[in-house]
Amino acid sequence: MSLDTLVDVISWALMLSGSFFVIIGAIGTLRFPDFWSRLHAVSITDSAGVILLFAGMCMQAGFTLITVKLIIIGVFLFVTGPTATHAIANAALVSGLRPKEAKGFTGVEPEPLTKPTADPAVSE
Repeated sequence: MSLDTLVDVISWALMLSGSFFVIIGAIGTLRFPDFWSRLHAVSITDSAGVILLFAGMCMQAGFTLITVKLIIIGVFLFVTGPTATHAIANAALVSGLRPKEAKGFTGVEPEPLTKPTADPAVSE
């Protein structure tokens, strides 16, 4: 196997895995129940997908001016994606949209420990 074939295989694997992350994020947008879950799913998978997609495209392009442009675009998307997600979440929070509490969640306090009884006839 030549070096060109190896670079092609690695770059396609990176691009396919990046596409997988983006598709999973899109499915999460449709499947999750509320705004906050959807926003979290899309922001995480979008950032991971962009990194993998642009890494694969850079490997496919070789060391050219196109690679430099791809790196600049990738850094721009990597910085602006989480910033936009934060702005959207902040706007939703300010407008009154609050996260829902999980059903059956009682808080972070641990359950109290039971004190052992002095009577040996009482079994725990």
